[in-house]
Amino acid sequence: MDEGIFQAYEDEIQALEEEIRLLTEEYEDMQQESTFFSDEEILKSIKSFQRETQGETKGHESSSDLKAQLESLETDLSFLMELTGFHFTSHSKKTVEKTQDRTVQKHRLSGRCHSLSFQLEFQLLEMPNNEKVSAVVSDLSIIMQSREDSNVSKFVSRTEEHGDLITFFRSLSTYAEWYEHRRHTFLHFK
Repeated sequence: MDEGIFQAYEDEIQALEEEIRLLTEEYEDMQQESTFFSDEEILKSIKSFQRETQGETKGHESSSDLKAQLESLETDLSFLMELTGFHFTSHSKKTVEKTQDRTVQKHRLSGRCHSLSFQLEFQLLEMPNNEKVSAVVSDLSIIMQSREDSNVSKFVSRTEEHGDLITFFRSLSTYAEWYEHRRHTFLHFK
């Protein structure tokens, strides 16, 4: 055989021997490190690793699981719309400003509650606060179908001033429900 081939084999053998030596040293170092950890710490690490790998496999669900989950969410949404009377027809969100300390987003939301249509525009300022995020509503603008009623007009103006969306939705739900009852009653007498 050729001397060059023998040299190539010799070089390969030396490289493998060096790799075995390095792996042996690494193994011995790992053995020494593992003696520093208690059995309890090792079990915690194993359980943590298992949770992480289970989370990764959940991310790769089958399409039938995703369809079932979507159907479940649609059923929940239908129930909530029936319960509250709110049917949202559109929503758009635009990020106006984003820094490490705060995020400002402009939202536009439209829909109806029972038979009353509404449209909202507002800015949402989100600021991280320790482990929570605080949100402040500003520049609230409400457009409603039934503004001819002076009480509704006053209520909408007050809500726009205070930027209180929760009060708006609660009050609108109650008002729209009774508005429907009044409308049906007056239709009955016509």
